[in-house]
Amino acid sequence: MFNQENYIKVLNFAASAHAEQKTPKGLPYLAHITCVAMEVINACEKSQLDEKKVDFAISCALLHDVIEDTNITYDELYVKFGSEIADGVEALTKDKTLSSKQEQMKDSIEKLLAQPYEVQMVKLADRITNLSIPPEHWDNEKIIAYKKEASFILSCLSNSNIYLAKRLKEKIENYSNYLKE
Repeated sequence: MFNQENYIKVLNFAASAHAEQKTPKGLPYLAHITCVAMEVINACEKSQLDEKKVDFAISCALLHDVIEDTNITYDELYVKFGSEIADGVEALTKDKTLSSKQEQMKDSIEKLLAQPYEVQMVKLADRITNLSIPPEHWDNEKIIAYKKEASFILSCLSNSNIYLAKRLKEKIENYSNYLKE
């Protein structure tokens, strides 16, 4: 279904890039990127995508945060993995030079819509993974805003993969359970 040697190569690169980073829950960042990759792998299997598309989707999933959250550049990804993966990861990277979260989200969605479905799948998988228990310091307003943002992502990218769209829809519906009384 996918090339294990490619998976190991990309995973090792991502693990090294994220090195000592932690998730908001204090886990090694590798936990987040492998959860995103797992969502993508499952969706690829159910969709019966060909091996080339699966390898591309998995690579983008494992690398999706390296430009945004590490010192790795687009050029480094281009040299190491080629233009298709570098372009996919760049499309998954927020432009933090934009002044508001709304502008960043709009820009992100526009970039993703110009990419193959496999890259869009990563965004859905990332949001599925992020819709777990919110950080303790989030108030109801932040939880509601994050849920609304997830709904926007789903509405824009749901055509990329029926399985991920269904899973994200379920996660969004259940996210209200985290509202504090």
